[in-house]
Amino acid sequence: MAKYFDVHPENPQRRTIGTVVDSIRADGLVVYPTDSCFALGCRLGSRDGIGRIRTIRNLDDRHHFTLVCQNFAQLGQFVHVDNDVFRAIKAATPGSYTFILPATKDVPRQLLHPKKKTVGVRIPDHVVAQALVAELGEPLLSSTLLLPDEEEPMTQGWEIKERLDHVVDAVVDSGDCGTEPTTVIDFSGGEPEIVRRGAGDTSRFE
Repeated sequence: MAKYFDVHPENPQRRTIGTVVDSIRADGLVVYPTDSCFALGCRLGSRDGIGRIRTIRNLDDRHHFTLVCQNFAQLGQFVHVDNDVFRAIKAATPGSYTFILPATKDVPRQLLHPKKKTVGVRIPDHVVAQALVAELGEPLLSSTLLLPDEEEPMTQGWEIKERLDHVVDAVVDSGDCGTEPTTVIDFSGGEPEIVRRGAGDTSRFE
């Protein structure tokens, strides 16, 4: 059964955050809130976590996983960013954007797009998500919690606990975080390509 954690949205309890991160470090799969909607998250090198996310969401190997980073310095360890792209991304973060970029060698191979060798990265503007990533000390491997054949993500932590009780290890709830996923911008070709229009304003990339 999944453990349920009720976390304050503005002042997350340090002990609770520490307990959740201990679960992540132990190869746990958690559901946590972001500035767009709830997400599934696990440790960067967790083969079990990656497999469970693929199963829950029914994903193929072309799906771009996202590395949720604490800040730009951390993001820069895992993707290649040239000066023009750096400025564009810097101006839009933290925020509800996912950027697809060429991955560095620090990204496990099973996370990469099989042909493009790219990965998604983002810096959320959400206190609880930031607290988790800061405590973990590395990016949180993530994917939007959108179940197969459902058009919108779930918004209630208790409902997520009921639905996914036997397939995740923890549910972190800090209140409703919306149903609109991130806007996805692909910079792997140099110029911005809007892959998905979501919570982030796309006008700066058009």
